[in-house]
Amino acid sequence: MPLSEHEQRLLDQMERALYAEDPKFASALEGTGLRTYTRRRVYLAAAGFVVGVGLLMGGMITQLIWLSVVGFLVMLACAVVAVAGWRRHPVAGAANGQHSAPPARRKASVMDRMEQRWQRRRDEHDGL
Repeated sequence: MPLSEHEQRLLDQMERALYAEDPKFASALEGTGLRTYTRRRVYLAAAGFVVGVGLLMGGMITQLIWLSVVGFLVMLACAVVAVAGWRRHPVAGAANGQHSAPPARRKASVMDRMEQRWQRRRDEHDGL
């Protein structure tokens, strides 16, 4: 669930205060976390994919079927890890406090549903 505008402003204000108070600590926090982890994971998966291609080709050259099968399985596993990591990769501006807002149409529909549910609960409670 996205933050409200008020919560987003408070978060931005706290982030600015942190940068003003201790810029070294704030920059240290910026470089770590999920974004760095997922990027590293995608790069390692890409390198593993290349190793899998090498195993596949080596198995074809040496006529070792099992080596080719292992190479293919390594390629497949690395491709799955890379695609899953890429899809979960955070937005580039999120670490800098620039949170991407969901499309207005989708946000409105979610809010409308939440308001309808709240109204339904309130009406059920009033009816008791």
